[in-house]
Amino acid sequence: MPKKIDQKVKERCVRQVLEHLPEYPSLTAAAESVARREGVGKESVRRWVVQAQVDGGQRQGATSEELAEIKELKARVRRLEEDNEVLRRASIFFAGELDPRNR
Repeated sequence: MPKKIDQKVKERCVRQVLEHLPEYPSLTAAAESVARREGVGKESVRRWVVQAQVDGGQRQGATSEELAEIKELKARVRRLEEDNEVLRRASIFFAGELDPRNR
């Protein structure tokens, strides 16, 4: 299970990468440098920066709010599918109980 990283650390990493991005040949190189200093994974930092750019409108993609809504809707769909499966099985069971040929 991934460890929870403090929101302040995330924000500091994103800010540092964005401030020093022109000094590096790529976003990955900047993220790697900041990640080493902060003691977190370079890919995590890179993903935080990309998401911050999406949220800020500088990059295309789903914003954090949209991703949270999608996650919530997927969970809701999963629960409804489970409920439907229970109801389907119950109806099959009770239909068999009510069938006069089974008496």
